[in-house]
Amino acid sequence: MSGDDHGRYQAEVRERWGDTAAYRESSRRTRAYTREDWAEINEELEGIESGLAAAMSEGEAPDGARAVELAEAARRHIDRWYYPCSRAMHAQLAEMYTADPRFEAPYEDRAEGLAAFVAAALRANAARG
Repeated sequence: MSGDDHGRYQAEVRERWGDTAAYRESSRRTRAYTREDWAEINEELEGIESGLAAAMSEGEAPDGARAVELAEAARRHIDRWYYPCSRAMHAQLAEMYTADPRFEAPYEDRAEGLAAFVAAALRANAARG
């Protein structure tokens, strides 16, 4: 992503969510992160996403135990590093993975159908209560 794209997305993020507590908390937290923190964040997320891709490729159902536990790990990742994220909020985020091509693309680049699989796993995790 170019610097111009980053600026464009940042403006969109502020416009869409800038008045929310989640946005304010995420901004507060991320301002303090070091290069090492970002490396840990990215490594943790890569592990979750590669696990979801493996679960899908091995025939796991998105509402199966493995996929749901990975969805919960993804939710906790957001909760730990960015802002408090309930299961219900995480299920709402899942909709972006299939509704917005910019959110869908990284999953689809990894494996065709992964965006829908992840979204379904997040919704199944939310249904647990």
